[in-house]
Amino acid sequence: MRTTLAMVFGPGLGLLLASATATAHHAFSAEFDATKPVQLRGTITRMEWINPHSWIHLDVPGEDGSVESWMIEAGPAGVLVRRGWSKDSVAPGTEVLVEGYRARDGSNRANGRDVTLPDGSRLFAGSPGRGAAPEDRDRQE
Repeated sequence: MRTTLAMVFGPGLGLLLASATATAHHAFSAEFDATKPVQLRGTITRMEWINPHSWIHLDVPGEDGSVESWMIEAGPAGVLVRRGWSKDSVAPGTEVLVEGYRARDGSNRANGRDVTLPDGSRLFAGSPGRGAAPEDRDRQE
């Protein structure tokens, strides 16, 4: 009986898990607009080192004194580490300048390209290659 159930439900469960993974990853152009660059100066509140994309959570002060919370998409955790990122470089409380591209839906989300740290050093956050913003495709890691 268990073998029969495994044969019936096993493949379906595999397809369900595969489709969840496939929908979690997307092309740049599906969510972000390369014609809408943003520069966000703010304070890191949290860094999610996850795959397929890491996320930087940033509090950005407005001209009127209000604070907007932004989510910045970055490359996969392993790729960021190979590019020189560390937990110390993006620790909560760190003030950074993020350059990237705004979400198509106008929400406070962006695809990050460069992150400038307080000492002036820059880290590449983007996802080069297919689906990246046009000028990022040829960028060297």
